[in-house]
Amino acid sequence: MYGKYFKRIFDMTAASLLLVILSPVFLVTALLVRIKLGSPVVFSQERPGRGEKIFTLYKFRTMTAAKDERGELLPDEARLTKFGKSLRSASLDELPELYNILRGDMSLVGPRPLLAEYLPHYDDFQKRRHDVRPGLTGLAQINGRNATTWAARFEFDVKYVENISFAADIRILISTVGIVFRREGINSENSATMESFIEGSK
Repeated sequence: MYGKYFKRIFDMTAASLLLVILSPVFLVTALLVRIKLGSPVVFSQERPGRGEKIFTLYKFRTMTAAKDERGELLPDEARLTKFGKSLRSASLDELPELYNILRGDMSLVGPRPLLAEYLPHYDDFQKRRHDVRPGLTGLAQINGRNATTWAARFEFDVKYVENISFAADIRILISTVGIVFRREGINSENSATMESFIEGSK
């Protein structure tokens, strides 16, 4: 009942309140991104949502556009600045996703939206993460964040899909606040963010 009818109402109400409450943080962060990294302030990328429908995800920019002599973007580690790392560690880069929640692309809680290029590589079990809207945070994020394995992440994602409830969402949201303040699990052991699903262990 909650997942089918009330979760969307909860998402819209909470996202609207957060946008109002956090508007000063939004403005300051946008100004700092403009000063430190230039334009565009907001980074957009296509991601798969519920039913694998592609939507445009919005985040505050955390990387430079530095390229090599061939005109190709440098690896993430080379383009991620100290300022960008600070934004990520505090999850401030995720704030524009509240707009995605209002639009209906995302939910407050659900499996994190991954890259569209991963879609052909999922097995049937992994595809179940797309049975619901992707989330700003999720069960995997309170159980290791980027410092966990892909196998564990998918296990947590599907476990969430199979056990959606209001109580679970509240617990995940409260746990997320603690993890953000402690700045846990930001990086994987071998990468500045999360290792590629295609190149890494499945």
